[in-house]
Amino acid sequence: MVEGKILTLLPAVVGPTASGKTALSLALGRRLGCEIVCCDSMQIYRGMDIGTAKPDAAERAVLPHHMLDLVPPGTPYSAADYARDALACIREILSRGRLPLLCGGTGLYLSALRRGAAPSSPVPGDPALREALRRRAAEPGGADALYAELAAVDPVSAQATHPNNLRRVIRALEVYRKSGKPKSEWDRLSRAAEQAVPVLPIGIRYADRALLADRIAARVRSMLHAGLAEEVSRLLADGALSDGSTAAQAIGYKELLPYLRGQCTLSEAEEELTTATRRYAKRQMTWFGADPTVRWLTADREDGTLRPTEALAEEAESLYRAAVREWQTAGVVHA
Repeated sequence: MVEGKILTLLPAVVGPTASGKTALSLALGRRLGCEIVCCDSMQIYRGMDIGTAKPDAAERAVLPHHMLDLVPPGTPYSAADYARDALACIREILSRGRLPLLCGGTGLYLSALRRGAAPSSPVPGDPALREALRRRAAEPGGADALYAELAAVDPVSAQATHPNNLRRVIRALEVYRKSGKPKSEWDRLSRAAEQAVPVLPIGIRYADRALLADRIAARVRSMLHAGLAEEVSRLLADGALSDGSTAAQAIGYKELLPYLRGQCTLSEAEEELTTATRRYAKRQMTWFGADPTVRWLTADREDGTLRPTEALAEEAESLYRAAVREWQTAGVVHA
C-alpha cells in the first residue's frame, strides 16, 4: 500500500449484476461531485465491452470513469493488482478535489482495496498442498469433489464461489487445511478490522427477486441484440479466449463459445447465459449480504414497480452524508 492514509470516506455502489448500479452511480455521483472508479474484475479487460456491461460512451460522458480497459484479455490481473491500481487512482482523484465513487459487483476487489491490498487471511500459501489439490482437480470428477469438500467445510465461501473457479476453490481449501478456520471467517475478521481505505458500500437489492431475474433476462437479450456473439467471435479469433484464460471463463463469453463452435443453437446459448447470470447474481448477494457495513437500498416498491433512480440516489446521498458525520465523529464506520 502507498504510504499515507486515506482520510476521506468513499461511497461505493454495490450489488448484483443488472440491479441498476451504473444508473445509480451516475445519479449519486452528480449529487456528490464524483468521478467513478469501476470495481469489476472483467471490465478491466480491453475489448470485452458488451458481455461485461461496460459503461458506454454516453454514460462515461456524464462523469469521468476510471479502472476500465486496463489490460488485454488473457493477461493475469489479481485483486491485489486492482487494489494497488485503484488506490493510486483514488489518490489522484482526491488530489484534484473530487470524490471517488466506487461502482461494481466484484466483492473480492472491493475487499482487497479496503484492506489496502493486504491478504484476506494471514495464512501463508503452501505450494506443495496447492499442487496436490490441483492434481486432484485434474482427475476425473476431481474438481467436483474439491468443490463438495469446500461446501462441507466452508459453505459461505462455496456459495460465493463458482464451482469452475478452481483457483479460488483451492485457495479456500488451502486456508482451511492450514489454519483449521474457514476462509469466510478470515474474511469476516478482515472486514471487521480497521479499513486501510474507508468505504461505505451502498447496496441495491430487490424485495421481489423475480424482478431482478426479469432484468437479467432482458439484459442478456439486449447484449445479444447489441452484438455479443460477434464480440465473442472476434475475441476468439484474436486468441483472447484460449482455454484456461480468465476471459474464457467470464460469464457472457464462455456460454457463447458452444454456439460459435456449432455445438448448440443461439437460443440454447441465451438460456444458458441467462441461467449463469442469475446464479452469479445470487453469489454476489451472498457476498455482499455477509458484509455488515453495507447500507441497503430496496429498488422495488410493494406494488412491484421500480423506484425511480433519482429517488434511490436521494436516499443513497442521505445514507452517505450521515455515515460521513458518524465516521468523522467516531473515526470508523459502524455497521
